[in-house]
Amino acid sequence: MPVTRRDFSCRSLVLAALLPVALGACAQSEASVSPFSEPERADASALGKEPRLLVMTTRNATGNTPPYFGTDRGPLTFAEIKLDPPGRGIAGRVSSAVSGDWAVLGAARETSRDATQAFSQAVNGRDVLLYIHGFNESFESAARSAGQLSHALEFQGRTALFTWPSGGKLFDYAYDRESALWSREGFVQTLQALVANPTVGRIHIVAHSMGTFLTLEGLRELRGSEDVYARIGSVVLASPDVDIDAFEQTVKKLGSLARRMTVIIDPGDRALALSARIAGGVARAGAADRSRLEALGVRVADTSGRGWSMLRHDLFLSNSEVTQVVRRAMDRGV
Repeated sequence: MPVTRRDFSCRSLVLAALLPVALGACAQSEASVSPFSEPERADASALGKEPRLLVMTTRNATGNTPPYFGTDRGPLTFAEIKLDPPGRGIAGRVSSAVSGDWAVLGAARETSRDATQAFSQAVNGRDVLLYIHGFNESFESAARSAGQLSHALEFQGRTALFTWPSGGKLFDYAYDRESALWSREGFVQTLQALVANPTVGRIHIVAHSMGTFLTLEGLRELRGSEDVYARIGSVVLASPDVDIDAFEQTVKKLGSLARRMTVIIDPGDRALALSARIAGGVARAGAADRSRLEALGVRVADTSGRGWSMLRHDLFLSNSEVTQVVRRAMDRGV
């Protein structure tokens, strides 16, 4: 039945009321800092010692000044981003929690020519943590999250971000989903480039929210590429914003790789509850029944009752217990 202008307006009003509550903080980490906490070491991770984040992106480049990469779609590009690590001491910790923990200082190097080769060479001889962000993320917020995650994990290899052209707005859900799917080829080329360099160690993939949709699509595209699958140490899907039926269908096609997957879920995830409503009532994998997921051979971590978060959508970044779920998954995949 055709949708009238009045129907469309009513639906828009409903979404306008719900989106700020349920999806507005998808790109935000809800961290708290006690003034009695021990100071955090800025050099706990390799990224803290050498704060340069490797970036592969399908966003359009905007130049050598912020924001460096925008919301439009562009060619697959490699960049090396200079980050400012979190501050030392109590005052620094409080400040970093408010600002998002890390800051982007500039693009140290950028190229659109032979992007995959430049990226692969930059990882030379190291394990790599590849982070794929979710819905409603700017380039800067995605870079901050990658830095925060690497630092919390005390990761000693090279940290990389695959960032796709999110619109960075609450009402860009449809655009973001299409952009994530459009970026599948670039993501596949990024993984293939890492595997083509024999000196690169284990590849650990951590994807969040809508980024898990892109990740699964890319891994399915690589089905049959045993050389790629063999080099992947772990795949962590945090709060996957993927139709549970589609999730089952895809994971069943990934063979032995499913046994190296960890899915972080929370039935109380408010952002995923709204995503399910937008999708016609179909549950999202990140809020699905645990037994249904475990039947696929994946490991499941249910964060119900863990920590405090208004949305319960990004606990893997803001809660130390949940972050350790990621750490343990990576340790098993070495």
